Amino acid sequence: MTILYELDGGLYVNVTNKCPCSCIFCIRQNGDCIRESDSLWFGEEEPSVAQIIAEFDKWDLSKYNEIVFCGYGEPLERLDDVKEICRHLRGITKLPIRLNTNGLSDLIAGREHTALELEGLFDTVSISLNAPDAKSFVEVTNSCYGEQSFDSMLAFAKECKTVVPRVVFTVVDVITPEQIAQCQVIADSLGIPLRVRTYIKQY
Repeated sequence: MTILYELDGGLYVNVTNKCPCSCIFCIRQNGDCIRESDSLWFGEEEPSVAQIIAEFDKWDLSKYNEIVFCGYGEPLERLDDVKEICRHLRGITKLPIRLNTNGLSDLIAGREHTALELEGLFDTVSISLNAPDAKSFVEVTNSCYGEQSFDSMLAFAKECKTVVPRVVFTVVDVITPEQIAQCQVIADSLGIPLRVRTYIKQY
C-alpha cells in the first residue's frame, strides 16, 4: 500500500483512488505508479487516517520542499480525513502544504462551501480548470456530475481565494489553443493564475 511517494522534491500523499472524473489525460489510465513509486492503486481497503499519519513518521520531512495531496484519486473524496491529516501535519512540520484537486468537493460532499473548510490547512490549492465551458468540461473530464460540475468548480475556486494564500488553475494542453485562451480569460477574470501543463502519458 503506497501512501507517500516522492516527486520533484515534494512528498506526495496518496489518500484515495476514488474520483468523480475520468479525465482524458489522466495518468492513471496508463500505469500504476509515478516514477520509482510502488503501485498507487489500493486494494479493497484504503488507508485509515491513523495509517496515513503513522506513515509520515517513516520519512525525513526535512528532505522535501513541500507536502502535496495528490495521488491516484481526488483527495477531497476524503475531505474530513484530509482536514484531520493536515491539522496533524501543521503540528509537526513547517513545510508548505499543497492540494491538487478537481474542485468538485461540494458535489462530492453534498454540501456547499467546502472550500472554506480548508482555511489554515493549505498554503496552495491547485484546481483543474480543464476547459472553458460546461459542455467541454464534461467532454474532457467525464465527470459523473455532468455539466453542473463546471460552475461548482468555479464556485469552489472563488471561495478558495478567500481562505487559501495561493490558488492556481491548471489546464492540460490536450485542449485546443483557442480553448486555452478562453481558460486564460476566465482565470484572469477571477484573479487566479493559470498554468498550462504538458500532457504526460507516463512518468
